[in-house]
Amino acid sequence: MEFEFNHKSVLLEESIEALNIKPDGVYVDGTAGGGGHSFEIAKRLTEGRLIAVDRDPDAIKAAGERLSPFLEKVTFVQSNYSRLSQIFTEQGIKGADGILLDLGVSSYQFDAPERGFSYNFDAPLDMRMSKSGISARDIANSASFEELSHILRVYGEEKFASRIASFIIQRREKQPIETTFELAEIVKSAIPAAARRTGPHPARKTFQAFRIAVNGELEELSCLLDDALSLLNPKGRLAVITFHSLEDRMVKQKFQKWAQGCTCPPDFPICVCGQKPLAQIVYKKGIEPSQNEVDENPRSRSARLRVLEKPVFDGL
Repeated sequence: MEFEFNHKSVLLEESIEALNIKPDGVYVDGTAGGGGHSFEIAKRLTEGRLIAVDRDPDAIKAAGERLSPFLEKVTFVQSNYSRLSQIFTEQGIKGADGILLDLGVSSYQFDAPERGFSYNFDAPLDMRMSKSGISARDIANSASFEELSHILRVYGEEKFASRIASFIIQRREKQPIETTFELAEIVKSAIPAAARRTGPHPARKTFQAFRIAVNGELEELSCLLDDALSLLNPKGRLAVITFHSLEDRMVKQKFQKWAQGCTCPPDFPICVCGQKPLAQIVYKKGIEPSQNEVDENPRSRSARLRVLEKPVFDGL
């Protein structure tokens, strides 16, 4: 079954406004998806340039079609956003005036059964954003009890991690785990009935954990954050849309670290450390979707936009 790459861009107006786009600036959409954010960036550029990056080949194809009116301004790169430093070198870019990341899974990836991201469809257990590398099936059938428990506990924040891991291993000893429904049924059987009666689908946290592990999502984000300030021009902005607490905590803590200035004890009359903030947080608590957006797109309900600006240092 063929699916068109449809994806509702979350916090679209807020993120575009946050980038403070200059018509002649250089911008990066590190998670181009179907091109929603990229389209809004590109149409605001005159002499500027947009680098649209995505690891999913379907996304690159879809973004190319959507941004066809702006092809002279846009360069498409199929890669992980964690490689932005190398991509800048390859593209001859010294710095960006804005970098946008819309983390998580696109609506297309969730709704295309053959991609194996969702417990709502019976499909091969895959979850690979890039369509290459280790799949969720590989992890389910080869990871040790300790590895499975770690993935479920850390990436899914699943309190029944050990029990689910044990059930997965018991099942695969009889026959390989091949499909999304098979994994979902194993999780259901592992979670006590009382815990299944309330809340979201019992397999939600397990599927999140497997997806993050398959795609190395937290490692990719960590790599990008390590390079982010060096990739921005003075007054450049980094805008990140997160969808779960693990991502948001990582971004929030990194932003706070960069924005911290003097580290002297509060009772010191003057600063002796000489430490200046490396960046400025634009929205102190981040931005959440409006109720109207959540009503129109329920998948946006957990989104949060955090924005950071690199200051102009003396001599720059």
